[in-house]
Amino acid sequence: MTEKINLPEVLSPVGNEEMLISAVRAGADAVYLGAKDFNARRNADNFDLISLKNAIDYCHIRSVKVYLTLNILISDNEIELAYNLAKEAYLLGIDGVIIADLGLIKLLHKNIPDLTLHASTQMTVYHKDSLKVLKEMGIKRVVAAREMNKFELKELCDEAKKLDMEIEVFVHGALCMCLSGQCLMSAVLGGRSGNRGLCAGPCRLPFNDDFGFENVLSLKDLSLLDYVDELKEMGVSSLKIEGRMKRSEYVAAATNAFRTAVDGHTPEEIKKCLENVFSRSGFTDGYYNDKLGQSMFGVRTKDDTALSKEVYPLLHSLVRHERQSVPIKIKAEILENEPVIITVTDGKNTVTVTGEIPEKAINKPLTEEILTEQLGKLGSTPYYASETEIVLGENLTLRLSALNALRRSAIELLDQKRKDTQRVAKNFSFDLPEKTRKNSHGFWVRAEKEELLPENLNGVGAVILPIENATNLKSAENILKIVELPKANLTGEALNRLLLKAKESGFTHALIQNTSQINAVKETGLGLIAGCGLNLYSSYSLSAIEEMGFRSAVLSYEMTDTQIEKVKTSLDTIVLGYGRLPLMITKNCPVSFSGCKDCKKDRKITDRKGISFPVRCRFSYSEIYGDRPVWLGDKLSLINSNVLLYFTDESKERAEKVLDMYRKNEKADIPFTRGMFFKGVE
Repeated sequence: MTEKINLPEVLSPVGNEEMLISAVRAGADAVYLGAKDFNARRNADNFDLISLKNAIDYCHIRSVKVYLTLNILISDNEIELAYNLAKEAYLLGIDGVIIADLGLIKLLHKNIPDLTLHASTQMTVYHKDSLKVLKEMGIKRVVAAREMNKFELKELCDEAKKLDMEIEVFVHGALCMCLSGQCLMSAVLGGRSGNRGLCAGPCRLPFNDDFGFENVLSLKDLSLLDYVDELKEMGVSSLKIEGRMKRSEYVAAATNAFRTAVDGHTPEEIKKCLENVFSRSGFTDGYYNDKLGQSMFGVRTKDDTALSKEVYPLLHSLVRHERQSVPIKIKAEILENEPVIITVTDGKNTVTVTGEIPEKAINKPLTEEILTEQLGKLGSTPYYASETEIVLGENLTLRLSALNALRRSAIELLDQKRKDTQRVAKNFSFDLPEKTRKNSHGFWVRAEKEELLPENLNGVGAVILPIENATNLKSAENILKIVELPKANLTGEALNRLLLKAKESGFTHALIQNTSQINAVKETGLGLIAGCGLNLYSSYSLSAIEEMGFRSAVLSYEMTDTQIEKVKTSLDTIVLGYGRLPLMITKNCPVSFSGCKDCKKDRKITDRKGISFPVRCRFSYSEIYGDRPVWLGDKLSLINSNVLLYFTDESKERAEKVLDMYRKNEKADIPFTRGMFFKGVE
């Protein structure tokens, strides 16, 4: 017997009330929206608590779920506000909260266990090995990384089924060039952090490569409309449409297209309307089909904009009227000498209203046909009568206006019941961290290879090498030896093999960049050190990883000196003191459209101001670095942590000189940046 496939929900983006109505009327099963703060689209109109309550009520009446986005990194001085917002949303009836911050996940799961938690795509979940870790943290649903191909998604869904978890997949809308959750470009170039919800979209600006290709960071919009049946078969629970910053017409077009695809078949005119309402010279399915390259890149042209305006009137008509999608059963009892009784049920909620006593008919008595027609007049509501039962006495009459008024009263009562969440406030308080901060001082040195390490390692507490270059470090006796794991594309057996090899070479710890790596490292017996890829931005996120068994952590590169100083943790903390900031990690290479085989080692991209940014490759992904290194050698007194000197393209001699200058607290001898250490990010 063939297993029944549960249809995935169509999940639509909402940035304001107009978009909400468009999404619901176009056929959304669920919507996601942000409050005024703490979400990854803080520049959208978003919702305050009153409008959030109204949105939840509007949706629940129409059998539509509502998810609140709290998907940014949360600082120590914000955590209580973010927590209280999630608590209020829970009491208002929210169906789930989408989160990116490990600390907030821990707090909410512990203190509001009935609140459904979704892991945002900002958590960079690209492999099935992340799921068990997130399940233990209380996550019910995971939003998959947009860079995954169909085979990786299938593995993710299979694992989720074993763990009774859900997988949500982006199926339409804008693509970030960088893996979500790993981008610092907007923060570094403009002070507006994508990880904090204020991305300025620098990847849409003109960046050129060495061969003259332009806009090498601007991807076309994703569209997987033609693959909905495949996603159904995989077991994807939710089809997510991007676009909380776009127009309501876009939401209507995208929602309508995926609604028809889930329900059966999408006509060509709907597909064309979807492409016309917004695209960057067409769409891409490159990641899904694992066909990367130049064809995935595109920009929005004047012709694209003109096509959008042409389809707006059609889309307005699509959402002009209420969508009748909620089946109800109506029963009318009209008997002699008895008040009229109308009962309405949606299968879960039942309401009853009573009216006047019917009179004896002189000319035209009521019939079942007349009553069925009148009771079925639900055009201004989200309901339709799937079944009507009439109990009618002989030769009776009733004013139709009175009958219509009863029907309206019953529907109003049903509305009220459907939006009543009946959630009770409990003791949702939480304890502030009281752990004492360690006074950690020492240099941690990272180099590409052993032969590029400084000769003199006095004052160095740890040496870090990429796992693929982990050799027996004879020059680092009595120093902590750490292998650095990549931020993507190393998992499963390949990861296990390299971890065991590193352990045999004398390495004792692993610098972990992704949740998918945690259990593999534990199984090999290596110690756990959190890398910058885990986005540790507060005392609470550090507390969360400490519970997992981590002993040390690299703090987020977006934290300021003041934030770092106030962190409370018993972990050893590490702060980037020297090195080029990793601006982006990309799966689609921005400098080699013809493939890695034709790529040079030293490549770069150049912006419109003529500034060049190095690009380095590792495990089939590219990392774009800042044009100059961070330098804090003369500010070490402000760093109450271990100081990470992160060498990438430096020679052995240069690394030796930098380390010596840091020992002496000297000023930089080259152009440099302070990164975000003082200025922070919005």
